[in-house]
Order: sequence, then C-alpha cells, then structure tokens
Amino acid sequence: MLTERVTDSDGSRGGRPLTLEGLEAAIRASWSLDTCDPSDAAQWTPANPSRGQCAATALVVHDLLGGLLLEAEVHRADGSPQGFHYWNRLAGVDVDLTRDQFADGEVVRAPRLIDRLPSAPWLAHDQYLTFRDRVRAALQMPARVE
Repeated sequence: MLTERVTDSDGSRGGRPLTLEGLEAAIRASWSLDTCDPSDAAQWTPANPSRGQCAATALVVHDLLGGLLLEAEVHRADGSPQGFHYWNRLAGVDVDLTRDQFADGEVVRAPRLIDRLPSAPWLAHDQYLTFRDRVRAALQMPARVE
C-alpha cells in the first residue's frame, strides 16, 4: 500500500495530511446507487458497492493525488464486451479500489493510459460530481467551485 502523505493542492486541509488509506475509507463510505454508473445500476447492490463506481473513483483519486489514469476493456465469460474499467497508477503502483466489483467470468483486459475522461457530458458525469462532493465532505474538504 502506498504510504506517501500529501495535502490537497488548494491547501484547504490546513496542512493535515491526506493518506491513500484515509482517501480509500472516504471513498468506500461514499459509494451508493446514486453514484453508480447508470450502465451498471441494475447490477449494483449494497453487497457489491464498488460495482459501477470505477470511473468516478479513479477520477476522484486523480483529482486529489494526481498520478496516471488507466482504462481497460472488460469482457464477459463468453468473450462479449461488458464495458470499460478505470483505475489509477500512483508512483508506479497500480491502485484499483474497485477491483472487487466484477462478476465471475468477467475479465479485465490490458490497460492503456488515458489523459482524462471527457469533462462533460459523459454517461456518469453527474454521478462523478455527486461522488466527488461526497468524498470531499467525508474528508472535511470544501466542495469544489466549478
């Protein structure tokens, strides 16, 4: 696990360190059906709260810690495409907080680096904004002003 301590780039944490462990706890506490990608909402359950949360989660980690964004195709057991999966690379280490979301037989293909998902609109943009603000509140950071 990454142990590097950072502070938010806008200095709003008053010098209190933001750790990956603390961010992960805030993220996991913030997942819900209303932050799930609409294409995965039918499969989201409280028992599998990371389902459909990968894009929003990867973007929030990127917002707060920087690093690289990764994208990979996901295929079902029969080889048909299921969708895409997103996660982060921080200091050369892959950090995938939603890796446990996949059903038996779903396979994540090799990743590629991406710059960023489109600013808007994209399918889960509203869910990302809700999720981002919820995580920032859990970390006691002020909401971002657009």
